[in-house]
Amino acid sequence: MFETKIGIDLGTANTLVYVPKRGIIINEPTVVAISLDDNRVLAVGQEAKEMLGRTPETIVASRPMKDGVIADYRVTEAMLRYFINKALGNIRFFRPEVMISVPGGITSTERRAVIDAAMAAGAKSAFVIKETVAAAIGAGIPIAEARGNLVIDIGGGTTDVAVLSLGGIVNSTSVRVAGNRLDQALIDFVRKRHGLAIGDRTAEEIKITIGSAVPLNEEELMEIKGRDMVSGLPKTVTVSTNEAVQAVSDELLEIAKAVKTVLQETPPELASDIIDKGMIMTGGTALLRNLDRYIALAVGVPCYVAEEPLLCVAKGTGVALDNLGSYKKSILSIK
Repeated sequence: MFETKIGIDLGTANTLVYVPKRGIIINEPTVVAISLDDNRVLAVGQEAKEMLGRTPETIVASRPMKDGVIADYRVTEAMLRYFINKALGNIRFFRPEVMISVPGGITSTERRAVIDAAMAAGAKSAFVIKETVAAAIGAGIPIAEARGNLVIDIGGGTTDVAVLSLGGIVNSTSVRVAGNRLDQALIDFVRKRHGLAIGDRTAEEIKITIGSAVPLNEEELMEIKGRDMVSGLPKTVTVSTNEAVQAVSDELLEIAKAVKTVLQETPPELASDIIDKGMIMTGGTALLRNLDRYIALAVGVPCYVAEEPLLCVAKGTGVALDNLGSYKKSILSIK
């Protein structure tokens, strides 16, 4: 009840809430279900995700974040209010200070929308921090030192790549290619190869269950169900790991290009630090099998997946909020 600080990783696919001393207390999908009849929020998070693709005409289940930024302001505000109330309880004496992570390529208008949504949802003050900085802090990287660290944060909507030194970003890039684009690539591939229409959830299951960034000698197979594009009737087909690799290859190439772009612009001293220490991958999509191997081969620099990559950004927002003085260089804006 007396906790007044909250760190929020407001992701395209998942929202995580971190409260200092309690850790990550909420990890739910960034999905909201709304009743069109009375414009009321029916469900948020996991409950709303269960409704995706299964709603009647009067209910819309949607993702209010697109490519890491707010696509639907009113729904995002309602969602933030729900998560803040769930984290701190409806009865509290103080309005919380909130730190929210945002993608590196966010514009000042998009940043303002995030802050305004947090304030409208009940925050006393709102801070914004770039995802790569929060991810590095959450992964335990000593970013305040005069040494180069390269962080690749691959979430649902964006891939952020940044070189950090002395507590700040030396150079960075953000591309809107990440987990959701991989899902879409799988949907398109299954439609072309097998003539089967599948939904986002099935594509995500393929990616998680049998997906890989590089071809495997011992393939895994998975049965998937969908709608036949010719007859329009339900149909089951089998998909293999190497088919999934083929489906996502173009998207992974874009991510590797983003990493190369940042490395090409990195000062030589910092580049030598990165070769010594390797690159760190965070974010939910970093869990794609062999993605660290793929990027290491494509770029020629060792690449490692952080411990608990999905939680790094949320942990980092909480740590930064607890140590505002130390990380003030890294925080973008305050209200």
